[in-house]
Amino acid sequence: MKYSEARPGRTFVIRLEDGESVHETLEAFATEQGVQRASLTVLGGADKGSRLVVGPEESRAAVINPMTLELYDAHEITGTGTIFPNADGRPILHLHIACGREENSVTGCARAGVKVWHVMEVVMTELLQNEAKRLPDAATGFELLIP
Repeated sequence: MKYSEARPGRTFVIRLEDGESVHETLEAFATEQGVQRASLTVLGGADKGSRLVVGPEESRAAVINPMTLELYDAHEITGTGTIFPNADGRPILHLHIACGREENSVTGCARAGVKVWHVMEVVMTELLQNEAKRLPDAATGFELLIP
């Protein structure tokens, strides 16, 4: 385990609107507001055609091939995530959401392309006095959080 300490900064109450790309919109907002690090809670609707990363094809393969799933219709969602800068200093969102419709549910990473269905609410809390960042990891190919 690795960790660092942070202090809460500003809290933003955000409403994303119909058709917006969740990760693109929130990363742009963070950049505009000068937010480098944050925690987020998200709820609302994900539109038909939204794509989630739902796991690797094989758990311990030498090369990690992500599986994606496309939502077949609008789904209710709830999620939680973080924003930390990458090696270039750009704030990067890592958001996992649970999506449900009727008796079906799926959980995955929103990075593959989740679009808002009518409305999505976000509470973003800035994290201050912290230097954590996402750096490339050769073994996985991911940008891993370095606290």
